[in-house]
This record gives sequence, C-alpha cells and structure tokens, in this order.
Amino acid sequence: MIALRQLPNLLSALRILLVIPIVALLMNHAFAWALLLFAVAGVSDALDGWLAKRYGWTSRLGSVLDPVADKLLLVSSYLVLGALGLVPWWLVVAVLGRDLVIVAGALAYHYLVGPYEMEPSVLSKLNTAMQIALVLLVVLNQVLDWLSIQTVLLAFWAVLATTIASGLNYVITWSWRAWRTKRSG
Repeated sequence: MIALRQLPNLLSALRILLVIPIVALLMNHAFAWALLLFAVAGVSDALDGWLAKRYGWTSRLGSVLDPVADKLLLVSSYLVLGALGLVPWWLVVAVLGRDLVIVAGALAYHYLVGPYEMEPSVLSKLNTAMQIALVLLVVLNQVLDWLSIQTVLLAFWAVLATTIASGLNYVITWSWRAWRTKRSG
C-alpha cells in the first residue's frame, strides 16, 4: 500500500500525466475539456504543496517532481497556445527563455561552484501563478469569449514583466551566491 506521505508525489506525477491530454485537447480546440483538465492540474499543484508543507511530507523526489510537472505543463501549454495564435510568440519565447536561463544557471552553478538546493523565490512563485492564470484566462476566453483585447494584452504584458523580473532575480541571486562561495572557498 502507498503511504500517505507519497500523496504529494503522486499528485505531481498526475500533473505530468495530464500534460498529454491537455495538449491534445488544446490542439483539437476542445477548450472546455482542456480548461477542466488544466484546472484539475492547478488544484493538484496547490494540494500537493499544501500537503507536503502541512504534514511534512517533503522528499527529494517531490522537490524534483513538482517543478518538473509545473514546467512540463506550462511550457507545453505556452507552445501550443503560441502555435494556435492565442498567445504571442514573443511571450512564448520569454517564458521558455527564462526557464532555459534558470536551467543553464543551475547546471553552471552545480558544475562550477557545487551542490545547491533550489529555493523558489516569492517572485518566482508569483510568476508561476501569473503564467498559470494566463493560460486559464486565454483558454477560458476561448470557451466564453468574454474578454476585451485590452484585458488579454494587459495579461500578456503582466506575465512578461513577472517572467523577466523573476529570471533576473534568479540570475542576480545565484550569481551573488556563486561569487560569495568562490570568494570564501
């Protein structure tokens, strides 16, 4: 039997499994169903984090699975929405670019400085929430067609701002840590 403490990891795994049907539904313009599954994924993300913190059910596996699930879901959603012309390519490139910069920085830090523990900043959490909200907003707008173009454009620019700010925050924070570690070592 699976221990309850594994529930957060199972929820993260569920999010990873939901990526394929969400992408397929978006590609087939089944926006209502895609919205439903994306909302399930969002709730599972919030629930796994809450359970892990509330009951101390954290694990190394969970610290990897959770962000991987988030990134797979968001990156695939932005790519598909970009391909469908629902999200501008400049925003898709910014979202992907930020993630690539963070991964490249983490690898550089690991190989040049040493091991580290990923600590998502408040700004990074805000950016993830904004990116998720934008996907929900865009897909919901395909279902209900209720938003003005100005509202959607404002959401695009808000996500761009938090994406750039979060990426810069990671670069500055981890560059400073690397410099201090190398200087003191």
